Amino acid sequence: MASKERPDYGIDAPGVVRNLGVVGVASLLVATASLLHLIPRVVGWHGTSGGGVQLAIVPSTLSAGVALCATACWMFFGSKYGKTSERDKLIGRIEWKGDERVLDVGCGRGLILVGAALKLKTGSAVGVDIWQAADLSGNRDDVPLENAALEGVAERVTVQTADMRRMPFPDNSFDVVLSRAAIHNLYSSTDRETAIREIARVLRPGGCAVIADIRHHREYMKTFKDAGCQDVRLLDSRMMSMLCALFTMGSLRPNTLLAVKAV
Repeated sequence: MASKERPDYGIDAPGVVRNLGVVGVASLLVATASLLHLIPRVVGWHGTSGGGVQLAIVPSTLSAGVALCATACWMFFGSKYGKTSERDKLIGRIEWKGDERVLDVGCGRGLILVGAALKLKTGSAVGVDIWQAADLSGNRDDVPLENAALEGVAERVTVQTADMRRMPFPDNSFDVVLSRAAIHNLYSSTDRETAIREIARVLRPGGCAVIADIRHHREYMKTFKDAGCQDVRLLDSRMMSMLCALFTMGSLRPNTLLAVKAV
C-alpha cells in the first residue's frame, strides 16, 4: 500500500545555505592542504618599518570551516525536518477558539498558514507572499494550497500575491496575524517599519500578532507600540538568542514577539 504523500515546506534561504557550505568546505580544504604541507602553514606580512603580522593557516581556516559547515547543516536540517515542531510551538502561543480569521504574512509554502488552519473549525486562514525563491526553495503560490490539501485543510485556506508593506485588506480585518522568518527579508528599516504598521492596521482590537524572526525584534517592538499595541513582549529566552548570535557570528538572533492590539 502506497504511503500518503507528505507536505514539503522547503529549505529556508537556500542560497545562504549553499554559500555557507561552499565556503566552509573550501576552508576545510585549505586547512587540510596546510596540514599536508601542500601550502605554507603560516603566512605573514612585513611592514616598511620592520614590523609584521603572521597568521597560522590551520587554526583559522579549520575553525571557520567547522563553524560555516555546521551552520549550513543546521539551517538545512532545521528547514527540512525541524519545521513542524517549530510551527507547533509558534501556533501554541495562541489560545484558539476555532472561529478566528487568520493572516500569515510571508506565508511561503504554507508552513504556518496550514498550521493555523489545523486549529480552526469555522474560521479561515489567508496567506500573503511575493514568492521570492531566494527566501525559500520552490516558493510559488500553488504550493501552500497543495500542502493545505495534503494536511486536510484546503477548504479553510486561501493565498494572495501581496506585498506585506501594502496589504490589500481593510483595517481591523484579522483576529490573529502570524509571521515566521519573513519580515527580516526587507533590508530597509523603513520598509520593515511599514510592514509592522500594516500588520497592526489589519489586526482587530484585542487581536494578537505573533512574529517569529531571526533579528530586528527591538525595532518591531517599538513600531508595534507606536501603532497602538499596548502588550508587546518577547516570548523566548534572550539567553538562547544571545548564544545563537555568538555561534553564528551575529547573523542570527532568533526570538518570538507577541503584540496585542489595544481595544
